[in-house]
Amino acid sequence: MANQARVISTEALELFRASLIVFLTKARRAVDDSTDEVRRTRQWLQQDQRMFWEGETRRRAKALERAEQELMSVRLAQHRESALINRQMAVNQAQRALHEAEARVRKVKGWCQNFDHCADPIVKKLESLRQVLDQDMPKAITYLSTAQRTLEAYADAPAPTMDAPATTPPAETGGQP
Repeated sequence: MANQARVISTEALELFRASLIVFLTKARRAVDDSTDEVRRTRQWLQQDQRMFWEGETRRRAKALERAEQELMSVRLAQHRESALINRQMAVNQAQRALHEAEARVRKVKGWCQNFDHCADPIVKKLESLRQVLDQDMPKAITYLSTAQRTLEAYADAPAPTMDAPATTPPAETGGQP
């Protein structure tokens, strides 16, 4: 009797297997989303942001040139002092805007250089997780199905009858009674 198992229900295995399938679906989607987000961020940095701030630098440099030309025009025309002050403030503001854009370009270039260094370890971990999800988890689901079928077959099998007690043949004693 000690070699028999009492299998009452395999429902827990089925529920766990179903939950594992749901988890696998959600986990694959999360890994895909994360990988896509890394790719989009890299593209955003290397293309969108770099191009935006380089264009912004050119636009602000032109604005500074215009402001400086207007300041020179005011100086040459000997306009009022207030017009001269206004033009000087416009030049200062344009210079600050240009310096800000140039600083942003430097920052974006630095981020581009460091992005792969920072993101690669995380991406490698995501790829390891993807490998587990794609290779090991389907095997686990299959194993659970097999275990469930085996246990159900065991539970459905008729129990051995205990009509006649099992007898063991007497051990030979070497010819002595």
